[in-house]
Amino acid sequence: MRKLALLSIFLLSTTVGFAQCSMCKAVAETADGGGFGAGLNYGIVYLMIFPYLIIGGIAYKIYKNKKAYK
Repeated sequence: MRKLALLSIFLLSTTVGFAQCSMCKAVAETADGGGFGAGLNYGIVYLMIFPYLIIGGIAYKIYKNKKAYK
């Protein structure tokens, strides 16, 4: 149950990833009618996914190896 709660919190907290520094946000929103700012936010989230996938894959391998060792 605890793992499910942690997974839910992790997945729901991704909306916080749309933050950037206030200066970058102001410049991005004024350029091209705001379309550039939305693209920049999605790009940041896209680039943020891969480190989590790599760390998750490593953690999964460690978990499987420890489980197989027992």
